[in-house]
Amino acid sequence: MRPGKNDYYPYLETYISKVKEDTVLAALDSSLAGSMKVLQAIPSDKWNFAYAPGKWTVKELLVHTIDTERVFAYRAMAFARGESQVLPSFDENTYAENSEANARTPEAILEELKSVRLASISLYRGFSERALQKRGEVPAGSISVNALGFAICGHLAHHLEVLKERYLK
Repeated sequence: MRPGKNDYYPYLETYISKVKEDTVLAALDSSLAGSMKVLQAIPSDKWNFAYAPGKWTVKELLVHTIDTERVFAYRAMAFARGESQVLPSFDENTYAENSEANARTPEAILEELKSVRLASISLYRGFSERALQKRGEVPAGSISVNALGFAICGHLAHHLEVLKERYLK
């Protein structure tokens, strides 16, 4: 089922509202198929493009989505398994600076994105309904395992919108 507003902290509404599917597994599957179509069509001359000084390149943007999915999936696994500690936040800009994304090929980045998403799908297939409803804490607030899966999909959708609006026009 879709997460309710009380299943996640307010900041994630931006992402979760972008997901149209009613279940986390449907969202994860659909998001992978739709995003790969868009990403495989990126012109070769755009991969190292940044739309303004100080902004990420397309490669950095996509590696950021991969990093974020890994962090969210780890949080989901930890909370499903009963983790009671507040899990740390992460500095997306520091991660991007250290990702070395621009030295990678587009094919390698797309392969990693697909592999990470398939791993997330496998993780979520293993969660019972009870596990999906478990919650945990991060510095921004409380979130359910289910809502984290929706946030994974919405976060990628958000960045695909940015990609289309600011990088590919």
